[in-house]
Amino acid sequence: MPYKPKRPCAYPGCGRLAEREQYCAEHQKAMDKHYNQYERDPASNKRYGRAWKRIRDRYIKSHPICEECDKQGKLTPAEEVHHILPLSKGGGNEKSNLMALCKSCHSRITAESGDRWGRSNL
Repeated sequence: MPYKPKRPCAYPGCGRLAEREQYCAEHQKAMDKHYNQYERDPASNKRYGRAWKRIRDRYIKSHPICEECDKQGKLTPAEEVHHILPLSKGGGNEKSNLMALCKSCHSRITAESGDRWGRSNL
């Protein structure tokens, strides 16, 4: 499958090329840290700590294919784990509340539900 063309890093003054993200690898890490420290709700940092990372890694290992793409007959590697009922709305980390998704499916589902931006379309 062909890759998207590389784009210049969006970080001011950086001339490196970014493969999949908006920023090069070095600046993506810095921007993620900035988001987690200053923009993300502090309560969510507690919910997504070391324990979540372990749960996520185990779930991805047992579900390596995106569950949404698999329903459509596509074989896409899963990169993220999605809570069907968000933790903020009373969901938990049980296997029945988790889905393995590729980045595009996870972004689409999150945008449709409005979870990331504080809006709810449910």
